[in-house]
Amino acid sequence: MECNKEEARRAMHIAEKKISENDYDGAKKFVDKAQRLYPNLDGLKQVLMMVDVYVSASNREGGEADWYGILGVDPLADDEAVKKQYKKLALLLHPDKNRFNGAEGAFKLVLEAWDLLSDKAKRTAYDQKRKSNQVKQNKSGMQKPPPKPHEPDSSRKRENVTIFWTVCNRCETCFEYARKFYLNKTFPCQNCGQDFVATEITPEMVHGRQNIRLSSNFQFARKRASDASSSTSKSTSDASSTTSASDRAKAENQAQERMKTWFEE
Repeated sequence: MECNKEEARRAMHIAEKKISENDYDGAKKFVDKAQRLYPNLDGLKQVLMMVDVYVSASNREGGEADWYGILGVDPLADDEAVKKQYKKLALLLHPDKNRFNGAEGAFKLVLEAWDLLSDKAKRTAYDQKRKSNQVKQNKSGMQKPPPKPHEPDSSRKRENVTIFWTVCNRCETCFEYARKFYLNKTFPCQNCGQDFVATEITPEMVHGRQNIRLSSNFQFARKRASDASSSTSKSTSDASSTTSASDRAKAENQAQERMKTWFEE
């Protein structure tokens, strides 16, 4: 126990030295250590109070000292509680009663706090200033909500996520299917009836846009499919014999336009 007492004395001596160096946080650490080692050490209560006053004085709000913290009272404390706490601190910190270094400075801070908080007009003005500073700090501490990530429209989301294009490797007819159910699956071609694996077509970049290069076989297959669904009374042999170069170009343009809407950026 005596060993702890000596350690507590050394810690309190270091705390006094820290106060003279204006290192109030460091002083607080050592005086707390002294209290843990030997709570009944002579003069410990005075040094503890002195350090608390200096620490509160260093915690400035909007350039002004925390007078409530210096006096050790709640901002909502009534006049009687403020007066009672002032008398307690004045008795502990008065230079005639407190022989430790820094006592005079701490006592002057307590007097200033009492002078302000005991005057109703000064205290009201101080409270308003504190609230204003707190509002400014809260506003400056608030961060703007992060911008929402770009959400593509429903059609674009459908293109990029759920739909893919594939082509039959026999008749080269192009189809669009739901990725979840058909990608890399084998099933009959709707045009020629032969089985094929629905692998995804990789588009090419043409003038900044994604595009699929179509072969001549694919163009004719698309035209045969459209001719079959038309209401014309001409036979297939008549249609093929009268197909001209302009018809082929028209069929190609129609196919390109058909897929352009699915692969534009």
